Amino acid sequence: MEKMRINKYLASLGIGSRRAIDKLADEGRIRVNGVIATAGTKVSNEDTIEINGKKIKKEVEKKVYYMLNKPLEVLSSVTDDRGRKTVVDLIKCKERIFPIGRLDYNTTGLIILTNDGELFNRVIHPRSEIYKQYYVKVLGEVKEESVEKLKTGVKLEDGYTLPALVKVIKSEKGKSELELCIREGRNRQVRRMMESINCPVISLKREKIGKLSLGKLKLGEYRKLTDEEIKYLYSL
Repeated sequence: MEKMRINKYLASLGIGSRRAIDKLADEGRIRVNGVIATAGTKVSNEDTIEINGKKIKKEVEKKVYYMLNKPLEVLSSVTDDRGRKTVVDLIKCKERIFPIGRLDYNTTGLIILTNDGELFNRVIHPRSEIYKQYYVKVLGEVKEESVEKLKTGVKLEDGYTLPALVKVIKSEKGKSELELCIREGRNRQVRRMMESINCPVISLKREKIGKLSLGKLKLGEYRKLTDEEIKYLYSL
């Protein structure tokens, strides 16, 4: 078998995303034939690979794809060293799944979980430019000048945001509701964008990722993606 980069090989086994595997390698937690691996190490089925001292199974897992409506106070991670509930805890399956992207601890809504590392990279990669749609409730009245700022890009501590799509649903004294679409994934980005126009977030829900929509999925519920939805994500 031809050797391939260790991140691609382990992602194909459902171990995690390529990015997550690179991180494990950088931390010295992967060994190949007893030698600490680097992100550039190439491997095949003939190599013995250990992660945190445990040999990995070479059988390729069946690829699975789920959509979850994440509740409040659930982490967008595989595990938590403080024992808090994670998105993986909410889905009953035997495969080792992981979330594609993140939602804040206090943000609800659509998140995709899979064991397909290749799909993870397609969705996360900046070239996909996939819009994520959020329903946002904020304190304060969102005025037209603020809407224009969001549409052209606002300055945050890590640079200007890309132009957003904005639709004000309701705006009254003291409180506003809006639909916001962004195609970036910075940490707490929507919350920081709203703070930049002096309208702190009351509640935040992600309703869509590209063409994928929560539909009637209730908080805490999940379902498998359809073949059509998987094909769409692979087209990005």
